[in-house]
Amino acid sequence: MPASLQDLKIAVIYHSNYGHTKRVAEAIAEGVERQRVAVKILDIHQMDWEFADAAQMIVFGSAVYMGSVTADFKAFMDSTSQRWFHRNWQGKWAAGFANSGGLSGDKLSVLQQICLFAMQHGMNWAGFPIMPTGHSSNDINRLSSFIGLMTQSIDAPPEQTPCRGDIQTAEKFGEHLAELLIAQPPKTYPSKLHPS
Repeated sequence: MPASLQDLKIAVIYHSNYGHTKRVAEAIAEGVERQRVAVKILDIHQMDWEFADAAQMIVFGSAVYMGSVTADFKAFMDSTSQRWFHRNWQGKWAAGFANSGGLSGDKLSVLQQICLFAMQHGMNWAGFPIMPTGHSSNDINRLSSFIGLMTQSIDAPPEQTPCRGDIQTAEKFGEHLAELLIAQPPKTYPSKLHPS
């Protein structure tokens, strides 16, 4: 168990083709930093595996393509098979976020896919218990998601979209995750928990 706040780390691992999902990852990290927890944003193509393995919480995020995570993010998931086999992430906290162009956009399917991936690794899932303040572009959790974070972006630069409410929701998601990690740091598990 971490000895102090300084030992706690959160990795935000994402794939973003056009920068919108990256902007959400950055907003989550901003929220984490407000709680003085170390955080690192990791593009799946520039992974810092050492940081990810040392982190007590990993937040996974993907854009939604054809009702699923992107092909690149699925390849990342598959690349963790040795970590799955050796139970390297067993007992860590996990959370997820999904961004799509549509208000629904089948983001729930992606969050369920990420959740199942985390369960395969033996991780503990952290949801998002923040009540919606409404459904306008300025509201918090306007898409009413509790399994994880949902955001929506239109066909515009990531500096303009997702909307203000979604970015603020992402920041609150990061704050919540950091607070959860501080309150309930995970136990350390043996490196191998599979049958011999």
